[in-house]
Amino acid sequence: MHPALSGLFLLLFVLLCLLGILANGFIVLALSREWRRRGRVLPSDLILLCLGASRFCLQWVGMVHNLYFCVHLAEYSRAFVRQLFRLHWHFLNSATFWFGTWLSALFCVKITAFTHPTFLWLKWRFPGSVPWLLLGSLLLSSVVTLLIFWGNHLMYQAFLTQKFSGNVTYEMWSRRLQMHYILPLKFVTMSIPCSVFLVSAALLIDSLRRHRRAMRHLQDPSTQAHTRALKSLVSFLVLYVLSFASLMIDATTDFFSLESDWYWPWQILIYLCMSVHPFILILSNPRLQGVFRQLLLSGLGGAFS
Repeated sequence: MHPALSGLFLLLFVLLCLLGILANGFIVLALSREWRRRGRVLPSDLILLCLGASRFCLQWVGMVHNLYFCVHLAEYSRAFVRQLFRLHWHFLNSATFWFGTWLSALFCVKITAFTHPTFLWLKWRFPGSVPWLLLGSLLLSSVVTLLIFWGNHLMYQAFLTQKFSGNVTYEMWSRRLQMHYILPLKFVTMSIPCSVFLVSAALLIDSLRRHRRAMRHLQDPSTQAHTRALKSLVSFLVLYVLSFASLMIDATTDFFSLESDWYWPWQILIYLCMSVHPFILILSNPRLQGVFRQLLLSGLGGAFS
């Protein structure tokens, strides 16, 4: 790839991360202020707060990691700092996926109108269990991250010592560890929240679609609200699945490695969901939209005063 084009993709990646950092930071500050003002927080706001905070930190880690890679390309693969970056990145990425899953599941049990006893029990118990679900997600993400870090550290130590059992090379040994330990661990631990997200999102989309069809001749506010929620959910579903697929492809192939010409376009695709979705949340949430409008008006008023 031409250096100018590669530099353009690098610039786009940095701009995408900065926009995501600003949007997620705004969500965290707005909901934190609301929490402090009211003295309590709704379950949906608590999930949004955790989701915004994890995305905010994840994008900082990703941007610093990639810029560090640009400056220290030669020694990057041998540096222990690579393991530290991966440690933070895997934890934040796993937590972000779980938080997005709980957001979809919460909206599913709140909005859908199924009458099965199990679903009615979930509708009653789920909102109160949100803090424990979030804490459990953090604990599970920590355990998974340490297991992945242990595998990566084994490969790092083997790269330094070049000592293996049997007549194998480092490439053969590391590939075997990747295929039989790290990749299955990543796939299983990422597939669980993704499966829960897909089931809850499908149920919610079907419920919103049936409600919209039943009320299509009425122009009441609830119908318009359901239409906005449906559009927002479909957008989140597309971005979530795209993010999951890109991470799985990134973990199973070396085509988008650090030395690849397509590394920066691929990084843009990986970070697209956490940069675009917060803007969808702001525009679809009346309270966040109101705070954002006030911020814009105060900024414009200060500029013209």
